[in-house]
Parts: sequence; structure tokens; C-alpha cells
Amino acid sequence: MFVGLGRVEEFEVLLRRSESFYVTALLQAERGMYDLAVFSLEQSLQLFLKAALLKKGVDFPRTHGVRRLLNMLAELTGSDEIKQLQTSHGLELGILEDAYIVSRYFPRSYSGEEFEKLRAAVERVKTVVGGVLAS
Repeated sequence: MFVGLGRVEEFEVLLRRSESFYVTALLQAERGMYDLAVFSLEQSLQLFLKAALLKKGVDFPRTHGVRRLLNMLAELTGSDEIKQLQTSHGLELGILEDAYIVSRYFPRSYSGEEFEKLRAAVERVKTVVGGVLAS
């Protein structure tokens, strides 16, 4: 948790940062900086999932693993639709997790096509999780 912030304020900060990273990813992709754009997508999704956990009343773990965060949400909500995301977008989620580490330590390039596939997966996860939390 952020020092001095309550759960609601922290939730709002994480959502705002998630959206900022998403917009940044789009701008980076427009300029052909796909390696940075993929990293920004991962950050956007990671923060979104952590905000979703806060909304469910759970402090998020200090992890960067989007698959672990998504699994926690699936267990908390009992949502088959969220569980299914692990299967339908498992490859993309794994690539996003790798991007977090690779961006810091290894030279790895991503193509525009890869970025678009990852962007679509991030949008799908956010849509499904957001829909489950809203109901």
C-alpha cells in the first residue's frame, strides 16, 4: 500500500497509472519503439490487476507476475471467464511477464505485429476483469 493513502485512494492511483502506461504504450508504438511499448503494456496490465485486487478488498502481493495476479482474481471472484483468460491468452500473458524482465537485462526487440497481439490481449483481460468486478 502507498504510505498515507487509503484503499480507495490507492485504487484510484493504480487505475490512473495503469491508464497512463497504456497511453504511453500507444505513443511508443506509434514511434516504432515496440520494446518500450510492450513494457508499458505489461505495466498497465499489472497495475490494473493490482487495482482490481484492491477493489475486492485484498492487498496485492509484491509480485510482477500478471498471471499470478489474474489467478488470484479468478479465485477471489470464482469467475470462469477470468479463469479462461489464463488459457486463451496464456502465451501473451507470459510474453508480457518476460517483457518486464527482458526490458531491463537483455536486448529483445518486438515487432508491430507482436505489439498489436499483446495490446489486444491486454484490452481483453481488462474488459473481462472490469466486467466481472462491475457485476
